Amino acid sequence: MAIVHPEGWREMQATGAAQREIETLALLAAGLDDAYTIYHGVHWTRVGQAGQAFVGEIDFAIVGPTGKVLLVEQKSGFLAETPEGLVKRYADREKNVSLQLARSTDALTRRLRAACGGEPVPVEALLYCPDYQVKQAGTAGLDPARIVDAAKRDYLVPIIRSILPASGPAVTDRARIHRFLGDVLQLVPEVHAVVGQAHALYTRLSGGLAEWARRIECDPFRLRIIGTAGSGKTQLAMAAYRDALAAGRRPLYVCYNRPLADHIALIAPPGGEVATYHQLADRLSRALGQVPDFSQPGVFDRLEAFLDGHAPSNADCFDEIIIDEGQDFRAGWADNLLRFLRPGGRAWWLEDPLQNLYGRPAAALPGWVSLRSDTNYRSPRDILATLRRLLPVAESVEAGSPLSGAEVDILTYASPGELVSRSVSAITRAIGLGFKRSHIALISYRGREHSALSPFTRLGPYSLRAPTGRYDLLGNPVLTEGDILIDSVLRFKGRAAPCVILTEIDFAELDDKAMRRLFVGATRATMRLTLVVSEASARVLQARVAV
Repeated sequence: MAIVHPEGWREMQATGAAQREIETLALLAAGLDDAYTIYHGVHWTRVGQAGQAFVGEIDFAIVGPTGKVLLVEQKSGFLAETPEGLVKRYADREKNVSLQLARSTDALTRRLRAACGGEPVPVEALLYCPDYQVKQAGTAGLDPARIVDAAKRDYLVPIIRSILPASGPAVTDRARIHRFLGDVLQLVPEVHAVVGQAHALYTRLSGGLAEWARRIECDPFRLRIIGTAGSGKTQLAMAAYRDALAAGRRPLYVCYNRPLADHIALIAPPGGEVATYHQLADRLSRALGQVPDFSQPGVFDRLEAFLDGHAPSNADCFDEIIIDEGQDFRAGWADNLLRFLRPGGRAWWLEDPLQNLYGRPAAALPGWVSLRSDTNYRSPRDILATLRRLLPVAESVEAGSPLSGAEVDILTYASPGELVSRSVSAITRAIGLGFKRSHIALISYRGREHSALSPFTRLGPYSLRAPTGRYDLLGNPVLTEGDILIDSVLRFKGRAAPCVILTEIDFAELDDKAMRRLFVGATRATMRLTLVVSEASARVLQARVAV
């Protein structure tokens, strides 16, 4: 079976043309062996000499055993044969198929050659129109041998094999081709994506952090990224992690939040290390025969003191250190971590001052190059517009998502009983709008230890999937059996969900701390946001909206 990127496509729920593409993907995956790699839904940008950006898209890019690339454009339904060639007509426009394929092939050929250090990479194109038989192939604007129409659709796989043979002249560095296509397909997963969940949204950052920050050159390489929620910090961190592995460097990824570290450890490729600051101290301490006792008070302070005095050996050190959630780190932690960096190593520091929930001062990083991004690509525009009206701290955040989303829903409660019923109502509304239960995250504004919802295993008819604090033999967090994920703002920071219900919101005044907590919780939503707010707090928020 062919290798397919991205994973999780079998679970994708699609209709119309998208469903036809998934059916074709299944046919190609089964018909080609693992010497072939299929990239599904490839997008890229190319900036012309006059500064104009051309955006290309192709349904499938298939890399053959020799490194030769075949672009497959699928056009389902009826096509029109015109003097200018084959045309696909849509409700509001029409596309010349031959021109689209030619532009895509040219754009990809140029970028692949640049990505492969000037080595030419053979790129061909094929049109697949399974529902339409081309009558005048000679006037279609394409090589007839590169058209697979309804009359030849049963031969699609053999034709692809003939174009991408198993032997012949090979590209010297085929790994570069795969890295390039992995980048343009945005295979760096958004932090909330889980294996097999094909509905997960991949953040589109055209010309953004994952693309441009990795092009910065400085010596020594010390890059500080100050990015707002949804700007792509963790996508960049994962891309830098993969780059390090591809270059033979050993990376270390450190963050503050244990749930985030657990998630990154699940999706990070092998060859590096992922840990929280305290996990790193724990591992090093255990290697020296000093086993921390987590049942005793002050154990985390002792772990911090251990790293303060630890002198890393060469075996302890790394070629690349990536520090995420830097705004949560204590003073001195950065210096301690940099002691683990080998001479000539590279260091990344990623932070968002707006997500500083612990009130800690910004780290002093003298001599570091800084890059700032105030654009949120994850949250729909309507959600950000509401947050900007509600929270002064969010006024500088720009909307980069193409989604308009829906208005933020605000439900109020006056008692613990109403808190439960309003939370249940919010879940029911979300399901009624078409969200699956796995799409929904019920996030408490309060910490788990102070939440009135923590004792519940279900709310109304909905069973809850809650963290137990335990881990399995592979180190994965153990959750209770349930349909709706429930967690706290502090634990869910760094992740996201299509539908977020931020519940148990209650504050005495909308001060800086309250605004930051609201901002962090609200920007976890990629499609829809509901706020379940105490009546007193709702009056404060509604007064701000009315201003």
